[in-house]
Amino acid sequence: MIIFATESLLIAGAIIVLIPCLMLFIECFLALFPVNTQPGGKNRPEGTKVTILIPAHDEESVICATLKQLSQALQPEDRVVVIADNCQDRTAEIARVAGATVIERHNSDLKGKGYALDYGLNFLENDPPDVVIFVDADCYVETNAIDILVAQVISTGKPVQASYLMETPPNPRYKDLISTFAFKVKNLVRFEGLKRLGLPCLLTGTGMAFPWKVIRSIDLASGHITEDMKLGMDLTLAGYEPVFCSRAIVKGYLPSNDETATKQRTRWEHGHLQTLFTYVPQMLLEALQQKRLRLFLSALDLSVPPLSLLVVIWSGVLGISLLVGVLGISWIPAIILTVAGCCLLLAIGIAWAKFGRTDIPLHKLLIIPIYVLWKLPIYLKFLVKPQKVWERTNRESIQNNATG
Repeated sequence: MIIFATESLLIAGAIIVLIPCLMLFIECFLALFPVNTQPGGKNRPEGTKVTILIPAHDEESVICATLKQLSQALQPEDRVVVIADNCQDRTAEIARVAGATVIERHNSDLKGKGYALDYGLNFLENDPPDVVIFVDADCYVETNAIDILVAQVISTGKPVQASYLMETPPNPRYKDLISTFAFKVKNLVRFEGLKRLGLPCLLTGTGMAFPWKVIRSIDLASGHITEDMKLGMDLTLAGYEPVFCSRAIVKGYLPSNDETATKQRTRWEHGHLQTLFTYVPQMLLEALQQKRLRLFLSALDLSVPPLSLLVVIWSGVLGISLLVGVLGISWIPAIILTVAGCCLLLAIGIAWAKFGRTDIPLHKLLIIPIYVLWKLPIYLKFLVKPQKVWERTNRESIQNNATG
């Protein structure tokens, strides 16, 4: 009886690990193939009213450079609104001098990007735009990105997510290269695969464009530490599935300081896991009740944890399964996990071959185990004391980080 229970438990665990590994492989494999059609063009319809919302909390070191660069991507009639949220520095003053409309929010009890964005949308109510675009205060928006996003929103009537990628700091270390590659797998490769499946993508926090009526149908006011993922799930459940647009590119910058990088990663990873545990069961239930296959597949996509954590989980369960096999109980779990491992390895190889070859040499992928060990304390902390309160990551000058 104990042997049967052990075997059944391990087989179930192996299948649970196999599902995200298989989903990851499918997404990366499909990303190899071209898309037949691209809705929308590069030129927006004439007369489209566009507003760029920039939430900013103590961003005096980066806000001027961001606004100056963003101005090159805007049409003369476009409006830029900076939400100076609980600022204790010169963010508001610098943004006004740079030509942006600035509104200030002061509420120390309700902290978080979601509250700031909701405040900005309420400000626009009296004269709403056709399209509203969220851009972070420390991002680089490529010149044609805004026009492409607006054209996509108008042609599809849906939320549109730009390709949000990371730039390495000057003199990058090995783990910076791996982190940048992992970010590209998550925000570009997998999204390209989802597009080929006809599925919605996640929202990634910046470069997000919405029809006005769609974004006002969702409550953004929350302190969720990954409000972008939450917003994407809420929109998908409501039937407004976000569309990925790889031609519109927005770039962020990895911090060069180890403490800042760890703090940033902790917020991202813990928020990702909290969203996974909250929304995957909800989406699966809704998919069954509404008989929505697309929603079911979206839940499977969301079930893929951060890549490093997936490697850790696979390694741990495989080790236990091999021990059970050696003891003569069953080799079935180990066989299932071997298939999962092959899917995982092939997914990483495919992603590197088409999308990462110019960013990171093949031999440097061998340090992925060291990168995983660096992130292991972040996952252990989630088990003991998960981060639930939004905290701002310390900024570094965009001029110092920019590579091109």
